[in-house]
Amino acid sequence: MMPADPADPAEHSGLAAAAVALAAESALLEARLRMLREALESVDARIAAVTDTLRRLRRTASLAQAAADGADGADPGCLDGAHAGSRSLPGRP
Repeated sequence: MMPADPADPAEHSGLAAAAVALAAESALLEARLRMLREALESVDARIAAVTDTLRRLRRTASLAQAAADGADGADPGCLDGAHAGSRSLPGRP
C-alpha cells in the first residue's frame, strides 16, 4: 500500500475537516471549563457563607450558655464560669 499523496485534494480536505472539528471541540471544552470554574467559585462563596453562619451560631450558643450559667448563680459578668457559685458575705459587696 502506498502512502497518501499530500497534494491529493481529498487528503487535504480530510485534514482540514479534522482541524475544524478539533477547533470546535476545543472551543466547547474551554466554554465548559469556564462554566465549571464559575460553579466552583459559587460553591466556594456558599461554603464561606455557611462557615460564617456557623461561627455566628456557635458564638450565640456560647453566649446563651454563659447567660444560662449566670442565671444558675454564676457571676453574670464572667463568661468562663470562673466565679460560678461564689457569693459575697452579707453586708459586703
